[in-house]
Parts: sequence; structure tokens; C-alpha cells
Amino acid sequence: MRKGWPVRRLGDLSCLITKGTTPTSIGHAFVPEGINFLKVESISENGQFIESKIARITQECHDALRRSQLKSGDILFSIAGALGRAAFVTEDIVPANTNQALAIIRLKQSDDVLPKYVLKTLATGTVLEQIEKFKGGVAQQNLSLAQVRDFEIPLPPLPEQQRIVGILDEAFEGIATAKANAEKNLLNARAIFESHLQSVFTQRGEGWVERRLGDLATFRNGINFTKSSLGDSVKIVGVKDFRNNFLAPLDSLDTVTIDGKLPDTDILKENDLLFVRSNGNTELIGRCLLVGVVAETITHSGFTIRARIHSSSLTPKYLCHFLKSNKAKREMIDSGIGTNIKSLNQATLSALVIPFPPSAMQSRIVCQLDALNAETQRLESLYQQKLDALDELKKSLLHQAFAGQL
Repeated sequence: MRKGWPVRRLGDLSCLITKGTTPTSIGHAFVPEGINFLKVESISENGQFIESKIARITQECHDALRRSQLKSGDILFSIAGALGRAAFVTEDIVPANTNQALAIIRLKQSDDVLPKYVLKTLATGTVLEQIEKFKGGVAQQNLSLAQVRDFEIPLPPLPEQQRIVGILDEAFEGIATAKANAEKNLLNARAIFESHLQSVFTQRGEGWVERRLGDLATFRNGINFTKSSLGDSVKIVGVKDFRNNFLAPLDSLDTVTIDGKLPDTDILKENDLLFVRSNGNTELIGRCLLVGVVAETITHSGFTIRARIHSSSLTPKYLCHFLKSNKAKREMIDSGIGTNIKSLNQATLSALVIPFPPSAMQSRIVCQLDALNAETQRLESLYQQKLDALDELKKSLLHQAFAGQL
């Protein structure tokens, strides 16, 4: 921070720093409609409220949680989970309440403190450095209210606070626009690939046939191994290792020592396909990857299913592309997964209807899709780099602002 600026404790600038309670802990349930109830996930990294992630409570519950009833102008600061998210409570949000993961900071009325300035200091490296100091190198997942009260806030004269806020507001508005454009371009790149993928499997020509996947491949569930100090030591593919269309690098796979010897039927081979069977995240269920060259013993976890093609009429890479198409996803739903899928099973995979052309055309389709997929990933990487650069620019501006360099 700039030399000569006075430093004040956040607790000294505030008339209240408190937190709320989870409604279920006092016998109340969330409801479809009612009073707004804010959680950490209700606040974006940019300090905006996400309407779809705001919960609701009854008026009775709101009255019972009197200590954490919010007022317009309050600052919310996350002290658990995603530490350091901050937002202003606005008129359109109240009446509202919150839980123990968000600190409620209610500033004193003052002629020399600009609330918007204080909000921005909470997103600076200065405060983040203080959080790291409080954590002391330990993987601490929450802050205490006492620690929040002890935050040191650099406090220049009011005109300087106003100048800093004005510059940052203008800069952040430009950054937000640039990020929105980059995110739109990112979505467009993915949409173009999805559109082409869809057209490939719906615009069929001469020689195309349809077969059930169960007639073309065999399946095997992964095994929930019992760890032991005896037996084979093997690498195992879990849900976290599903990256793009291919297996994660072998050196990133977990190694387990199993009880006994690993059966040959559980060892992965090149061109096997793996599916996420279940893991508690319904968005991942059905995701597939193609196993490349395997130079050592690798198996797969009980959260996955392996498919091994035994028919020469279907190429594994073509099948992997098809299974990522909207058509395949619809087939899975029609075959019984349903919209509230909790797990994928062999019967559902076996029933999938696979349309495919002769082998030569499959090879041409794979080459086209591989090339388009590579270009899509190149564009995604560029747009993601731009998004990361914009985030760094925002951090840099905040650092400069509170170092007196703007």
C-alpha cells in the first residue's frame, strides 16, 4: 500500500461484523418461493448475485434468523469455501438473509470512508495476503469473524478514494465487456464443433447401417479394489482422468496396491472405451474416452465401465466421436437413463443404436472430426488465455490502485 496512507482495522470502520446460520440447523427448510437466502455460490467472482443460485426461506425462518437479516449497503464477504468473494447488498436483494459462510460487514456512517472503496479493498492482494498470513501455510478452509475484523484497510483521503473507485469502475466495465466477448467466442467455437458433429451423424448416405452397441462390443464394470500391502501395484483410471477424448497422462494416474493379483479381464488395452458410470455428479455420467497406447498395467475404477469393440466393421475412434454427439445423448435418454440419471449401466450401453458407414468412410469422418476438434481446442485455448489475461489485468489494476500507482 502507498506510504503515508493511514491504516484502519475493518472492525473499527464497522458497526457490525457477524454471520448467519443454516436454516435446517434450527428446524426450517428451504422453499421454492420466499425471502432471498444468499450463500457463497450465490455470488460470482465479480461480485454479482447469481439469481439461479439464490435459495429461498419462509418469512417465519427469516424472523427467526434476526441476527443475519441483511440491509441495503451491507458488504458480504465469503469466509468459507471460496474465500474472499465480496458483494454489496442492493435494494433489489432485500429482504434477505445468509448463512455462516458469509460475513456481514455493516460499515459505520462516515464522511471520510467510501463504502465502495472498502468493498474494492477486500478484493485486493493486500487483503488476500492477510488471509494467507492468517492461514499460516495451513490448508485452512475458513476465516473467523475476529480475523475479518482485523483486516487492515489502507485509507487515503476521501477524494483519493473516489478517484480510485472511478478509475477501477471504468476499467472493470471494459474488462467485463472483453470477458463477455471472449466467453461468447469460446461458446461459439464449441457450438460450431457440436453442430458439425451433429450433422455428420444425421445426414447419412449410401452404405450406412445401424447396430446395437451390445452386438459390436463387450462391457465390464470397473472394480472397487480393497487396498492392501500385498498383491499387485497397479495404476487405475478414475473419473478425474477423463480429459478430452483421451486418457490423462499415465504419470498423473493414481497407483493402488490391490489385494491379490489383477485378472487379465480388468487390464485396459489400446482402443478400449471407458465411460463414467457414476460418481455423484450427474453431469459427468456417460462421458467417454478412448484409451491410447498402453505400455504398462492399467485398470479402471468402479465408477467406470469399459467397452471393448469386437467387430471389425466399427472403428473405436469413430464410436468415440459418435458417443459425444447429441444424437447419442438422446439415445441414452431413450434407452432408459432419463433426465435424472444417477448411474449408467451395461444394459443401457448395450441398447444404444449406433449408425455407421463403411470403414473407409469412418476413417474419413474421423480425420475430419479430429482436425475440427484440434482447431476448436486451439481456439478454446486462445480464448481461455485471453480470459486468464483479463483476470490478471484486474488483479494488477487493484494492486496498482492500493499501491498509489494509478
